[in-house]
Amino acid sequence: MAYPMPLFYQEQDTVTRDLEYLQEMYPAEAKKYQKVIAEILDRLDYEGSMIYDEYPDKWQIYRLTQVVLDKLKQAEKAGTPQPEQDWERITELVQVLLCGEIYKKRHMNQNGILKF
Repeated sequence: MAYPMPLFYQEQDTVTRDLEYLQEMYPAEAKKYQKVIAEILDRLDYEGSMIYDEYPDKWQIYRLTQVVLDKLKQAEKAGTPQPEQDWERITELVQVLLCGEIYKKRHMNQNGILKF
């Protein structure tokens, strides 16, 4: 094959579509959290950001999780009253979603193609 690069990008596009499709299948609660996480990570998407550290610090991930939880709690207070939330379970879910979103951002280049 003389020009393998177009096929490489085609495979990467397939990976991106797969990831986005599977994320669309998240439960409604997880989608809500993911949207908040994506907004916060968009603000941290710059060269030298902690999300691009070779080995992100566990404390930084924990702190970022708390920022997301604070935003979720503020949104809950502003909205309609809901039954009591299990914040310990939500914290764990947010941390897993946060790590997944960081992974996704770390492996995207400027063209939006995942690099593996």
